[in-house]
Amino acid sequence: MATHVHLLHPSTGMMKPGYFGFSWTYLFFGAFVPLFRGELGVAALHFLFSFITLGLWQIIAAFLYNKQYMTRMLEKGYQLHDQEAVMDAARARLGILKL
Repeated sequence: MATHVHLLHPSTGMMKPGYFGFSWTYLFFGAFVPLFRGELGVAALHFLFSFITLGLWQIIAAFLYNKQYMTRMLEKGYQLHDQEAVMDAARARLGILKL
């Protein structure tokens, strides 16, 4: 089950929702999830992979998508901005060291 965590971009002040854990949303809606989150290139790749694998990719990606999305957001400069317990759980699931 995915857990919600807030993300904040320090230079723009923009807040985005982030998730970590299994993605039920991706399991049911597949490549529409990255499409609705504004990741057009990722959505195109996921549509292609789902087509080539006859839908098996959608099951596999449900385990991977939230971690990949969070990694892309953190690489773009977003930072975790939530309660300390939630951020600690996110760091543990994403493999982030607390400095």
